Amino acid sequence: MAFAGPATAQASAAEIARPDIPRLLKELKSSDPSIWRKAQSDLLRAWSSSGSSAMDLLLERGRKALGADNTDAAIDHLTALIDHAPDFAEGYNMRAMAYYEAGLFGPALADLGHALQLNPHQFGALAGLGMILEDSGFDKKALAAYKASAAIDPHQPSVNQAIARLTRKAEGEEI
Repeated sequence: MAFAGPATAQASAAEIARPDIPRLLKELKSSDPSIWRKAQSDLLRAWSSSGSSAMDLLLERGRKALGADNTDAAIDHLTALIDHAPDFAEGYNMRAMAYYEAGLFGPALADLGHALQLNPHQFGALAGLGMILEDSGFDKKALAAYKASAAIDPHQPSVNQAIARLTRKAEGEEI
């Protein structure tokens, strides 16, 4: 039996802390709720971790402000986060949500673009893009964004409802 020295132990701990994103994305498509729910939770947790406790605190403050309907404070916290961690996709995704809630669709779209450039698998950002496009009257583009989100995570009731709604609308049915 080989001795695992400190360097090996540290590498193993780092590997354990870092989730296997491709595996989780695959498990997200499972029909077994216990598998896809855990994968969804693990992905969202991984994507919400910047690797810096200070940046994670700014993200949490932004989320709490957004939850309290204080969009100005949310935007401020999330802008500070992005200023300090410009490669952290979740900062852009959350600020896009804050901008959307404030009725600022242009900045929200720009932030979603950044988030998706950094993390093209962020199904929540794709769903947000669909919401903004639908609210702006771009139903075909909204449907494409919703379908892209569902292709990554098919277990999103609001996304699946939006796909059904926009599909019926495109087929000429009254909604």
